[in-house]
Amino acid sequence: MKRLAFAIFAATLLPTVCFAQNLSGKLVLYTSQPHTDAQQTVDAFKAKFPQVDVSFVRDGTPRIMAKLRAEFEAGQPQADVLLIADSVTMEGLKIEGRLMAHESADTSVYPAGTHDAQKHWFATKLITTGIVYNTKARFKPSSWADLAKPEVRGQVVMPSPLNSGAALIHAATLTSNLEDGWKYYEALKNNGATAGGGNGDILKSVAGGEKIVGVIVDFMPIREKAKGAPVEFVFPKEGVSAVSEPVAILKSTKNPEAAKAFINFLLSAEGQELALKQGYIAAHPGIAVPDGYPPRDQIKVLPFDAAKALADETKNKTTFADIFGQ
Repeated sequence: MKRLAFAIFAATLLPTVCFAQNLSGKLVLYTSQPHTDAQQTVDAFKAKFPQVDVSFVRDGTPRIMAKLRAEFEAGQPQADVLLIADSVTMEGLKIEGRLMAHESADTSVYPAGTHDAQKHWFATKLITTGIVYNTKARFKPSSWADLAKPEVRGQVVMPSPLNSGAALIHAATLTSNLEDGWKYYEALKNNGATAGGGNGDILKSVAGGEKIVGVIVDFMPIREKAKGAPVEFVFPKEGVSAVSEPVAILKSTKNPEAAKAFINFLLSAEGQELALKQGYIAAHPGIAVPDGYPPRDQIKVLPFDAAKALADETKNKTTFADIFGQ
């Protein structure tokens, strides 16, 4: 009876398996992933679906979006799938009606709020923003409030929300969750904090001793510490902000079934293990964290509302510019 039941079960799966194996055609990915990560992602997908001809265009999220906008204007969008840095950009595309919902995507193992509730975009990672400090300095921060202390007057550097999507999400997250709201940023400014440059510039400044403390994404200082750099990354006790490197299907895709398969792969345990292999915190709650990170249950990610952040984007940028004179 068990063999019969298994045979019936296998037979019900056969059409799906055959259909998946027979996926073919072209699939174009636009992504802001580092080139090596993008190539690994494409190669892993092609190993499962060798008949799909996958190509990718890689650049920073602002440039990817500028290219995509120009294609929208011309009525000839080339991408099938978009894998970029932040959910706020995805939320904007969703509101514009540019994204196709993937309603059958299995998100059952993910906590509520990880992905778009209507399944237009899906988180693939958790890249958090916390504090980096130079280990040669006596000051060892443990809290966001520490960056406003006299001991680090003029010694704090951070990316500007006017130039960085992750920094804008960070500002929206902190001001929504910290009791002081935007007064926290006023305190940083009054303490001589400077804002500008990217995460690489922040790391270089702190590792080189130009500044003592910086605000930065997690993986950069953690990787550099492993190479011997005099830096330490801190997950502040109040919690951290996070960008989720979401993936979505454009409504204009010419190969929707292959695009859905790509999403399914990234959300699967295998796809999430790839994120771990690349050195990131996978969005999947059951996947281990990379070396150098504290246990997952010790990383507190602060709540973030992408739709609200999109609605408040202009206001948040203006408020930050007014505080820092940019």
